[in-house]
Amino acid sequence: MSNVTVIGLGIMGLPMAVNLVKAGHTVTGYNRSQERIDLLVEAGGRGATSIANAVERADVVITMVPDSPDVAAVVRGDDGIIANAPAGALWIDASSIRPDVAKELAAEAAAAGLRAVDAPVSGGEQGAIDAALSIMVGGSDGDYQAALPVLEAVGKTIVHVGPSGSGQTVKAANQLIVAVNIQALAEAILFLEAYGVDTEAGLRVLGGGLAGSKVLEQKGRKMLDRDFGPGFRLALHNKDLGIVTGAAREAGIVIPLGAQVAQLVGSTVANGDGGLDHSGLFKLTLAASGRD
Repeated sequence: MSNVTVIGLGIMGLPMAVNLVKAGHTVTGYNRSQERIDLLVEAGGRGATSIANAVERADVVITMVPDSPDVAAVVRGDDGIIANAPAGALWIDASSIRPDVAKELAAEAAAAGLRAVDAPVSGGEQGAIDAALSIMVGGSDGDYQAALPVLEAVGKTIVHVGPSGSGQTVKAANQLIVAVNIQALAEAILFLEAYGVDTEAGLRVLGGGLAGSKVLEQKGRKMLDRDFGPGFRLALHNKDLGIVTGAAREAGIVIPLGAQVAQLVGSTVANGDGGLDHSGLFKLTLAASGRD
């Protein structure tokens, strides 16, 4: 068992930290709001007063923060991971950030004597609670193997997909697929409702055929109930789709569906719905047809 520090105890980070406690690791958590630290302490973890304090004795440091600048801020500086984690410690970035930033920060960490992998996750809040996340890992094979015992406490499907930055590239592809699926599901539910179909029965039979998906399983009920409490916020999905469209442009490829859905997600955020679950994209679909 390892001394594991988790920085970022939000919707995903806190249940991941709790599952690490359940797996027998000694877990220290740091978050900007004390309330989330207190919840980890109640679950058997420890709290820290700063990033430096959190990582000073860590074997493994996991970061789960919103965006590329947030990860960079946590890693760099006098109070950051590089300056304060013990030599040889393993840094696992579970955030979803730009692949080029992941590579850059991994190189800086390595130059300082740390090991680094980018290991973004998919599965949403429920996947984090159930320790059933899908985790795509970028980094060396040795560092991947070192990270496995920790990642196995929070995930179910854990795959090494290539060198540093590769995990973030695969996560970007994941977010593209999820966004397109959410929009397709929203349109399908609107279509069923317009014709007065028993929507629960309709989704049940669709879920058993080729149209079935994790998106349908996890987001269909939220759309039917118009319950868009956040599991994964639209603002974060908007950020991720910005990564996808920017990287696609840099690679010289065209992603027409991805570009269109990115615009739709961006519209929801611009209209004040960035705090909703990404299934809240349904609201925009309904509004376009004059429904609610």
